[in-house]
Amino acid sequence: MNSSQIKHFDYIFTGAGLASLMTVYKMVLSGKFSDKSILLLDKDSKKTNDRTWSFWEKEESTWNSIISKKWDSALFANENFKRDLELEPYSYNKINGLDFYNFVFETLSNQANITFLHEKVTDINELETHVFVGTEENRYTCNYLFNSIYTKAFAESQTKYPVLQQHFVGWFVKTEVEVFSREQATFMDFSVEQKGNTRFMYVLPTSKTEALVEYTLFSEKLLPKEEYENEIWLYLEKLGINQFEIIEKEQGSIPMTSYPFWKKNTKRVLNIGTAGGWTKASTGYTFKNSDKKSSELAEFLCVPSTSLRMTNFHKKCRFWFYDLLLLDILYRQNELGSSIFSSLFKNGNPKLIFKFLDEETNLFEDFQVILKCPKVPFIKALFRAIFK
Repeated sequence: MNSSQIKHFDYIFTGAGLASLMTVYKMVLSGKFSDKSILLLDKDSKKTNDRTWSFWEKEESTWNSIISKKWDSALFANENFKRDLELEPYSYNKINGLDFYNFVFETLSNQANITFLHEKVTDINELETHVFVGTEENRYTCNYLFNSIYTKAFAESQTKYPVLQQHFVGWFVKTEVEVFSREQATFMDFSVEQKGNTRFMYVLPTSKTEALVEYTLFSEKLLPKEEYENEIWLYLEKLGINQFEIIEKEQGSIPMTSYPFWKKNTKRVLNIGTAGGWTKASTGYTFKNSDKKSSELAEFLCVPSTSLRMTNFHKKCRFWFYDLLLLDILYRQNELGSSIFSSLFKNGNPKLIFKFLDEETNLFEDFQVILKCPKVPFIKALFRAIFK
């Protein structure tokens, strides 16, 4: 194929996951990019319900019409106590992956300047005046590239920044007896055996007989699939559920790290999504952070092309440092997760905790949250960070 046959775009998004689709959708909503050609490339066709996203929100958002369930109350528990968390003015929300894909593509498919191709990216090469992208089928060039294809080796081949995984297996179950509280999500239940890790159950009920029941760990190593599933069995038995049907299964592993992915950004290439450090490092939550970052990116791209450099997008903040401290503790002493989160939620203000996790608190509010945590591990982590 010669260069005259290579199709050129203003922007190419490699990987059409949450971050890419949110960004392109907001570019469309802004009305400022109708003269720009945009290509989305992904090896997946985005036609299956491959994941579930959860997030808390105060006001109705862009995504309100596709929220499948909202909860105004959440449960936090460990082996010693339970606490009902009243979330107002927040609600805890669930969005199914397929609903999100359908919602976004309904808008994108009507834009003449946007192309989505079901192709696997094999090569990205930045040149002085453009970026070259190769797939298994074709070759393309663009002025700017946004990459959301996560490369594990970048974070996991270094030792300066700890890397944990939020890994989980979940079952959507339908029970014969009414056992779930339809109006309350189980945010974290640490009453399960910890086995030297940070392990908890997460339950999102959609009716009294239906729920997503998920066994989740914040730890370095993944488990054999049978171990996750056995723990779900045991938890359901503890809830008094002996007869149930598994409607659907999901599993995943989300990297939790303060590794500075933004240092991989260049003049014409910006890493976004998990590949760009958009996942909240201390919790593994992705949806809310991506919502904010995609809005910022759509606005950032409105600057004149003569001054547009992708290295200027990222801004480091103090919350990155807070996450670094927590991950350092959990990496060294993974069994401390239950006591840290329990001390936070036992007496803390749930609204303030969610505001803090959304990175919207001021310094005074930061300290109100941080002071609920065990002091010694964080002081030690602080000294390690300072003298590293």
